[in-house]
Amino acid sequence: MSQNLRDATDVFVIGGGPAGLAAAIAARQRGFEVQVADGGQPPIDKTCGEGLLPDGLAALKRLGIQVPVAASHPFRGIRFLSAALSADASFPENGSGIALRRTTLHRLMIERAEQMGAGLLWRTAVTGISADGVHLEDRVVRARWIVGADGANSRVRRWAGLDRGPHPRLRYAFRRHFCVAPWSDHMEVYWGDRCQGYATGVNREQVCVALASDDANLRLEEGLQALPRLRARLIGAEVVSTERGAVTGNREYRRAWSGNVALIGDASGTVDAITGEGLGLAFSQAVALAESLGTADLGSYETEHRRHCVHCGWRG
Repeated sequence: MSQNLRDATDVFVIGGGPAGLAAAIAARQRGFEVQVADGGQPPIDKTCGEGLLPDGLAALKRLGIQVPVAASHPFRGIRFLSAALSADASFPENGSGIALRRTTLHRLMIERAEQMGAGLLWRTAVTGISADGVHLEDRVVRARWIVGADGANSRVRRWAGLDRGPHPRLRYAFRRHFCVAPWSDHMEVYWGDRCQGYATGVNREQVCVALASDDANLRLEEGLQALPRLRARLIGAEVVSTERGAVTGNREYRRAWSGNVALIGDASGTVDAITGEGLGLAFSQAVALAESLGTADLGSYETEHRRHCVHCGWRG
């Protein structure tokens, strides 16, 4: 992986997760020089339902990324289940989504970003931004545009003065993978009194199971006791990943840009995991952001950002 650090670049992306890599790829498609910095070491994992709805899959393809069939699992709709009832809907026009391990997605996006010529700086801490550029531990990189893709607790958002917004109502999510063949061609959401459970096949042999609730102390194993239909599907299945946790919920901010700084992905706001829109929203934002950079008008990005987020349930 490239560790060549330039003194100046057109676009500097802070955060090398899927949102940041999408921004880098889309900017390279427009011909911009791009540097990406992240303090982590890939592949980077994160608590995630790991599903891409049809719109998100289409946005990923616009970035030039094709997901291998063997590394993913298709689903043709969403099914909601309670203790006694179920209801489902297929995607329109015979559409299909896919699910895949977050680490697999990250590897594919890294490969595409490298292919496109983006400079990728791993284990590289960003310590601040200013009119001079992006501050690393021992140097400053000049950048015409700075993109904050550093997640829900974004420091870039704070540095740019973009933290203003209504107080969110958050929930708590936990995720594990089970070695069991997917039993459904739908992404399934199990509804209980204390929580919701999500089950999505991510390949031919594994299912991603996530839990979301208002109770910060409710872990996945206990939550499954309140979701008997989902628990019955997992009897005897080997757990093949460690439990990871995160907060989830709708978080919106008044603006997604200021000066030469733009926010993308969870740094610019989040949607509750139940929507299944998080990754797809970030990929669509990346395309819109690159278009606005091409016209040197971040105000147009704000308009598109707001339009996509209203579609996902923000008030706008």
